[in-house]
Amino acid sequence: MLVDASGRDDAAVVRIADDRALILTTDFFTPIVDDPYTFGQIAAANALSDVYAMGGRPLWCLNLVGWPREKLPLDALGAVLRGGADMVARAGARILGGHSIDDPEPKYGLMVVGEVHPDRMTTNAAAEVGDRLVLTKPIGTGIVATAIKKGAAPADAIRAATDAMTTLNDGAAAAAASAGVRAATDVTGFGLLGHLGAMLLASGVAAEIWAGAVPWLAGARRLAEDGHIPGGTRRNLASASETTSWDPGFDEVEQLMLADAQTSGGLLLAVRPAALPRLLASLFSHGTLAAAEIGAVGAGRPGSIQVHRGSYAP
Repeated sequence: MLVDASGRDDAAVVRIADDRALILTTDFFTPIVDDPYTFGQIAAANALSDVYAMGGRPLWCLNLVGWPREKLPLDALGAVLRGGADMVARAGARILGGHSIDDPEPKYGLMVVGEVHPDRMTTNAAAEVGDRLVLTKPIGTGIVATAIKKGAAPADAIRAATDAMTTLNDGAAAAAASAGVRAATDVTGFGLLGHLGAMLLASGVAAEIWAGAVPWLAGARRLAEDGHIPGGTRRNLASASETTSWDPGFDEVEQLMLADAQTSGGLLLAVRPAALPRLLASLFSHGTLAAAEIGAVGAGRPGSIQVHRGSYAP
């Protein structure tokens, strides 16, 4: 066992040979968009992301389904499964089967098996003092999804969030590998602050980030100001309060946005300064155009984060 749940990493990793290790992960959730096919795509991309966060490639998947068969048509379930299958095929993996139950609330996701060379895997425990922090997708999907459920999200915000959530992290993972990145996590349910804090704690380091450097989805700020804040986002901020310090002047909305619970978010990478230009160039060549340098790893209380106002100035 190379990685297990003790470090709060994205997946388990088990060595099966000197040059081979299997990555094991699972994820599923309730619908966050109205279209069933798109929901299937998002749920599959989200589950596959854990494999990319560990530096691997997905191989095989099993469907996980809960469906209220007396309330929702099976045609809608078929659309969910097609969305998931198409996303898995895009990743170069295969769905081999799965399991379904009758459930009062629809749920869909995947169990995923991937593979990585043991010497080339990325973990959340390898960040070092001096590393630069790079985020590969804009955040705000939790806020937008909450507004979608209330019928309050404008078309441009829905489109931006859907595009982000249906984008695989395969290109970001390939870019990270080309730049020799060894520390990575994906930003999902615990938000940027939560997943960064877990990486810092596992690595025994601290960090500074600059709020103005963090990329945001179109319309997320206005929706947050209008009160479309997920319950999970509020819990994330409360949890992060013990380890996060803020420059003067941050209001609650700004703090909540940095703690927003994400679905199918990007990768958060810690990279040595000398490799940063190569990483950014590779990310952009893979189409990861929203990638941004948002801060740096430093010495300090393990897991602690200082959030600054304004743009990052290394």
